[in-house]
Amino acid sequence: MKAKKLAAPQVREVLRQIHFAGLLGVRLARLHRDGLTLECSVRENLLNSAGVLHGGVGATLADAAVGVALHYLLGSHRPVTTIEMKINYFRPVSHGKIFARARMMRMGATVCVGRVDITDAHGRLTGAAMVTYMILPRPTA
Repeated sequence: MKAKKLAAPQVREVLRQIHFAGLLGVRLARLHRDGLTLECSVRENLLNSAGVLHGGVGATLADAAVGVALHYLLGSHRPVTTIEMKINYFRPVSHGKIFARARMMRMGATVCVGRVDITDAHGRLTGAAMVTYMILPRPTA
C-alpha cells in the first residue's frame, strides 16, 4: 500500500520544526510528485566576507529539502537523520532568492537518497547536492 503524502500545511509544520532553517528564513515554495522546492531570501546577514551567500545557507537548504521531502512523501513524522551529504557550488549568489528543488532518487526501508538542484531567482543552477538520510525506528513508549 502506498503512503498518503502530507498536505502543504503539514509539510510547513514539519519545516517549522527545523529551527535552524527557521533562523535562515527557509520556506516551502512548491510540492512536486517526487519531492519539493524550498526557498530562502538572500539577506545581508547571510552573506560572507566576500559579499556572497554563505555556503552553509545552501547546504542547510539542500539538507532540509531532502529531509522535509521524506516526511512529505512518507506521509508521516517518522524520525529521520542525515547520514551523508555532498554539495558543489557553481556560482555565487548575492541578492534575490535561492531555491532548492529536492528529488528523491531512492527510498528504501531505512536509507533514502535525494538529489537537490540549487538555483537563483533567474533559474540559473548555482549548486547541486546529494543527500542521504536514514529513517530511524519509531520511538517506543
